[in-house]
Amino acid sequence: MKLHEIAPSLAEEKTRKRRGRGPGSGLGCTSGRGNKGQNARSGGGTRPGFEGGQMPLVRRLPKRGFSNLSRVEYSVLNLEMLERHFPEQEEITLDDLYRLCKRKRPIKVLGRGDCTRKLRITAHRFSHSAVEKIKQAGGEANSLEE
Repeated sequence: MKLHEIAPSLAEEKTRKRRGRGPGSGLGCTSGRGNKGQNARSGGGTRPGFEGGQMPLVRRLPKRGFSNLSRVEYSVLNLEMLERHFPEQEEITLDDLYRLCKRKRPIKVLGRGDCTRKLRITAHRFSHSAVEKIKQAGGEANSLEE
């Protein structure tokens, strides 16, 4: 026996409903749609969320807050992470930083931890404390956004 020869038993096979094929089929005449009404018509029925003219749930519930469509979310990296993950590198590029981030968002470097060596870091943004610590160590912080 091969995989393509396997078939379900006759008891397991369910015959499809053949609608509109006479009264003997059980689904003749109105084809299981009932007598008259909106759902009996071709193209009939209502859109999702329609409640028969009653005020729909979506419109009954109060609206709260707002969504700021122009907001930019940043992936955040701290100086201590950069020190830990790039111990030998003097120049840390954007591609290096994206290896540490899960999501591909703009990157902001924050100042937690210490900058112990001269680093040239390129990122989208820097916090003030991060820029101070990098410059104190003799490094350079290149911001892509102003």
